[in-house]
Amino acid sequence: MKQALLLDDNVAQLTIREMVLRQARIESHVATRAQSALALLRSEPGRDKIGVVIPDHLMPDMGGVEFVRELRAFNREVPVIVISGLPDADVEYAGLNVIFRTKPCDPEDLISLVVRALKAQNGMSAR
Repeated sequence: MKQALLLDDNVAQLTIREMVLRQARIESHVATRAQSALALLRSEPGRDKIGVVIPDHLMPDMGGVEFVRELRAFNREVPVIVISGLPDADVEYAGLNVIFRTKPCDPEDLISLVVRALKAQNGMSAR
């Protein structure tokens, strides 16, 4: 079963999202830096394990847009759900094939989006 990758430099936000997913029985990995998330996604175990990526929009080392662009350079298929406190930031992701949600992200909405993404990814890997 594929897992979620949560990326946020704010440890409190990261912990809350991880707890929400854990309560829904969704396994996840966490990263506080974009480079470590990209390294995982480039690795063989990461490619096989990660079925959805959930980055924050604003991060100090690499913003969400730059992160998604780097990710899309080597993986166009993995679903990405960007979460941001800036409602107008969605336009920055045009053409990058992401789902955009504003903070606070409703837990039920997040769970629903992640479940749908993981089901689609698990279906693709079974073929």
